Amino acid sequence: MEDAYARSVSEVLEFFAVDPTKGLTDLQVTQHAHSYGKNVLPQEKSTPFWKLVLKQFNDLLVKILIAAAFISFFLALANGETVISAFIEPSVILMILAANAAVGVITETNAEKALEELRAYQADVATVLRNGCFSILPAADLVPGDIVEVSVGCKIPADMRMIEILSDHLRVDQAILTGESCSVEKELDATTATNAVYQDKTSILFSGTTVVAGRARAVVIGVGSNTAMGSIRDSMLMTEDEVTPLKKKLDEFGTFLAKIIAGICVLVWVVNIGHFSDPAHGGFLRGAIHYFKIAVALAVAAIPEGLPAVVTTCLALGTKRMARLNAIVRSLPSVETLGCTTVICSDKTGTLTTNMMSVSKICVLQSLNNGPMNSEYVVSGTTYAPEGFIFDSLGAQLDIPAQYPCLLHIAMCSALCNESVIQYNPDKRIYEKIGESTEVALRLLAEKIGLPGFDTMPSALNMLSKHERASYCNRYWESQFKKVSLLEFSRDRKMMSVLCNRKQMEIMFSKGAPESILSRCTNILCNDDGSTVPLSAHIRAQLEAKYNSFAGKETLRCLALALKRMPMGQQSLSFDDENDLTFIGLVGMLDPPRDEVRNAILSCMNAGIRVIVVTGDNKTTAESLCQKIGAFDHLGDFTGFSYTASEFEELPALQKSVALQRMTILSRVEPSHKRMLVEALQNQNEVVAMTGDGVNDAPALKKANIGIAMGCGTAVAKSASDMVLADDNFATVVAAVAEGRAIYNNTKQFIRYMISSNIGEVVCIFVAAMLGIPDTLVPVQLLWVNLVTDGLPATAIGFNKQDSDVMKSKPRKVNEAVVSGWLFFRYLVIGAYVGLATVAGFIWWFVYYNNGPKLPYTELMHFDSCSTRETNYACSIFSDRHPSTVSMTVLVVVEMFNALNNLSENQSLLVIPPWSNLWLVASIIFTMILHILILYVQPLSALFSVTPLSLAEWTVVLYLSFPVILIDEILKFFSRHSGIRFSFRFRRADLLPKREIRDK
Repeated sequence: MEDAYARSVSEVLEFFAVDPTKGLTDLQVTQHAHSYGKNVLPQEKSTPFWKLVLKQFNDLLVKILIAAAFISFFLALANGETVISAFIEPSVILMILAANAAVGVITETNAEKALEELRAYQADVATVLRNGCFSILPAADLVPGDIVEVSVGCKIPADMRMIEILSDHLRVDQAILTGESCSVEKELDATTATNAVYQDKTSILFSGTTVVAGRARAVVIGVGSNTAMGSIRDSMLMTEDEVTPLKKKLDEFGTFLAKIIAGICVLVWVVNIGHFSDPAHGGFLRGAIHYFKIAVALAVAAIPEGLPAVVTTCLALGTKRMARLNAIVRSLPSVETLGCTTVICSDKTGTLTTNMMSVSKICVLQSLNNGPMNSEYVVSGTTYAPEGFIFDSLGAQLDIPAQYPCLLHIAMCSALCNESVIQYNPDKRIYEKIGESTEVALRLLAEKIGLPGFDTMPSALNMLSKHERASYCNRYWESQFKKVSLLEFSRDRKMMSVLCNRKQMEIMFSKGAPESILSRCTNILCNDDGSTVPLSAHIRAQLEAKYNSFAGKETLRCLALALKRMPMGQQSLSFDDENDLTFIGLVGMLDPPRDEVRNAILSCMNAGIRVIVVTGDNKTTAESLCQKIGAFDHLGDFTGFSYTASEFEELPALQKSVALQRMTILSRVEPSHKRMLVEALQNQNEVVAMTGDGVNDAPALKKANIGIAMGCGTAVAKSASDMVLADDNFATVVAAVAEGRAIYNNTKQFIRYMISSNIGEVVCIFVAAMLGIPDTLVPVQLLWVNLVTDGLPATAIGFNKQDSDVMKSKPRKVNEAVVSGWLFFRYLVIGAYVGLATVAGFIWWFVYYNNGPKLPYTELMHFDSCSTRETNYACSIFSDRHPSTVSMTVLVVVEMFNALNNLSENQSLLVIPPWSNLWLVASIIFTMILHILILYVQPLSALFSVTPLSLAEWTVVLYLSFPVILIDEILKFFSRHSGIRFSFRFRRADLLPKREIRDK
C-alpha cells in the first residue's frame, strides 16, 4: 500500500481487512504471505568466480598480448626449439596477466558486500497480534496487515502505519534513512503534503529505524523489497560503478594503440614480402613465418606490459599516504579520481557537523538591579566527551560555573529531569550515548558546569578515569536527590517533570518547550544572589525575545528549565502541579559544525571545487549551519543557492540546469534525491564526490565518481563507497583531494615515461626491419626491458614530491589527454632518439667496432643472402650475441637517463636535481645491477641471449645514451617559454585520444 501515509487509520485497516483488536487470522496470514512474499531482502546471485576471472581479460591490449604469447610459442616450436625454451616468453606474459586479473577479482568481490550488509539493518523479531493474542515471531514472518507493537529500543521490522499510540508520544531515530540529526515525533494523522518525502510521512514507521521514546501499535504496510530499505537495495542494484577518468583514458589508449600496432605489424610484414624467398630463410613459407615473428616482436615492444602493474603500484603507494591522513581507500582507482573532482556533495550531519547534539548557549536572569538584565553564556565542547567550558558574554571563562545559582540549578535539573545515559566505550575509546540526543546534551551540560563547593573544580574531575568521568556530576546529583515521581513528556503539555526528595525537602524539576514552561512560571531565579523574584511581563517579554533569537536566527533547539518547592511528604505528581513554577533558565542546543570545516571548504573553493551541502534536515537548519561555518559568507543570502528537494524537482528543465550550476544547499532530501543529484551533476560532465554515513546514502555513494563514507557510518555505506574517512572529517576529504592530484601528476609522468620508452622500442624494430638488418632485439629482451628496466624507475617516479600549489589550480578536465599536442611531439622525439640510438649501437658493432667484423654497411643489409655468396667472413657472425647485447644495453641505459627527465614535466634537472627523488636514484642503480647480472651470470645470459661487454662497448653505450638528457632539456626549454613554442598539429593530437566521456 503505497499511499498509506495519506490514508486514515480506518482506511488502512479496511484495506488489509484486519481487526486492530485481534490481528490477522492464520488463513489471512497464509493468503497475504502468498500475495506479498516474505519480509526479507532477496539475496542477489553473486557473479560466478569464473566469470569474474574472464572479465579481467576482456581488454583489447590483454587479448593482443595473449595472442602474441601463443603465436610466439608455436613459432618457436616451428623453428625447432624445445618446449621449455619456447614457453619462457609466453609464460612471462601470462604470469603478468594473471597477477593483474587477481587484483581485479578481489576489487569486484568487495563491491558485492554492500548488498549483503544491508540485511544487518533488518529486525530479527517482532511482537505481533494474531488471532487475538500477542506473540514474539521472527520478523521474516511478518506480512502486510499484521498488527505490531513497538517500544523504546525496538528496531522497526517492516514499513508500518501507526494506528495507536500507547504512551504520551512516540519518537523514532530515522537518521540511517533520512539523515535527520534529531529523532522524529510520530503521529496518527494522515499526511496532506503533496510530493511527500520520507520526512513528511510522520504516520509511517520505516523498516530498520529505531524507537527512542514511547510505545505504539502499527499495521504492516510493506515487507521485504516493498519497504524504504528495499527501495535503497533496488537503487543500489540499478547503479553501475562509474569508470574512473584514468581508467577511461587507459582504455582509450588501449584501443588506439591496438590499431597502431596492427597497422605497423601488417606494414612490416607486407614491406618484406620481397624477402620471403631469400635463401637464408629456406623457402617462402619460412620467410613469411620469420617476418611474422618480427611483427609479433613489434607488438610485444609496442605494448607496455608493465603499465597496469606500475599504475596499480603507484596507486597503492598513494593509498598508504592517504591512510596516514585518515582516508582509508577501498578502491585503488578512486585515488586518481580525486584529482579531477569538481563537485563535493557533502552530507551535513556527521560530516560538516559532529552529529552530537550539545548545548551551546544559556540565558538566565542576572539581576533586577537597575532593571532586569539577562546574562548569556556560551558553552564549548561539541562531542559526547564531558569536556568543555562555560564562557560569559565577554568571552571570559568561568572558573567555577557551579557557584552561580542559576547555572547550579540548571545542572541539577539537567541531571535529574533526564532519562538518558552517557558511558565510555574502552574498545572504541569514545564516549557513547543511550537515549534522546537532547537529553544527552543536558547530561553533558551538567558535567561541564561541575559541582559546587570545591575550589579545584573543574580540574579535579580530570583526575578521574574516563569511565568514572563519563557521568560523575550526574551521579552526584542523583545521589543527593531521590526521584519520587515522574510525569512523562506528552505532546499536549510539551514538557516533563520529576519530583525529587532531599533532606526532608521536596522539589519538582521541569523541562520542556520554552512557550510551555514560560506560560506556567510565575517567578524567576536571579543569578547574582540566588533570590526568587516575580516573573513580570517585561522580563517575560525579554525571555521570549531571547528564545525567538535562539530558535530563529541561530536555529538552536531550545528547552526551558524550571523548579518548584513542593509540600513536605508529597509522593506523587499530577498535571495540576505543573503550575506556579520558578523559571531557571533557557538553553539552546545544536549539532555543531566542526571547527576545521570552514578552512577546508575555502580550500575547495580556491582549488575550483564546488561544495554542495546535502541534508535530510529542513531548509532553515541547513542554511543556518552554512552561515555558522563561515565559508559561504560571500553569498550574502542563499536565495537561488538553496533548494529543498521538492522545490528542485518542480523546476523546469532549463532552470534546473542553471540551479545545478549555482546550488550550495539541497535540503529535505531522501535517498532517491541524492542519487538523482549525482546523476544530474554527472550529466553536466561534473566529477562528483559524495560523502555519507547512513543506509540512505548508499545508492548515491555507489553512483558517484567517488563515494566517501564516514568511519562511524553504517557498514552498508562503507561497502558502497570507494573511500572511508576514519575521522569522519570533511577536512580530510580536502587533504585527500590534494593527495589525489599529486598522485595523478606522478601517474601522468610515469605513463609518459613508459610510452616514450615503448615508442623507442617500436622505432628500433621498425627501422631495423626497414633497413633490412638482422633483428636488433629478440622478444624476451623486449619483455625484460618493458617489465623490469622500465617498471622499477616508473614506479619510483610515483614518489616525486607534491607541488606546493597543487590546490591552487582548477581541477583537470576528465577528457584531458595524458599526452597531447606539444607533449606528444616531445615524447615522439625522445622515443625516436631512443630507437635510433638502439639501432645505432647494433650497426656500430658490425661496422665500426675495432674488435668486431668491420663489415661494409651493404654487407650488413644483405646478411640474409650470406650463405649464397662468397664472403671473406663467416656467416655465423650474424648470430653473434654481442651486437644485440649492445643494443639492449643502449636501450636500458638511455631509458635510465630518460627516467631522470621525468622528475618534472617542464623543469630542468638543474632546478630539480636527481637527488630530489632518492627512490628514483635507487631504482636506477638497482635496475643497472640487475642488467649487469643478466650480462655476466651465465644461466641468465643464455636465457636472455646476451653476453658480457668490454669497456669500449660500455663507453659507446654511454655516448649513445646520454644525449637523451640534452634533447629533453632543449624541449623543456621550449615548453617553459611559450612565446617561442612551436604549434604542432597532428591528425590525432592525443596519444590517449579524446572521445565523449559518457554515452548518454
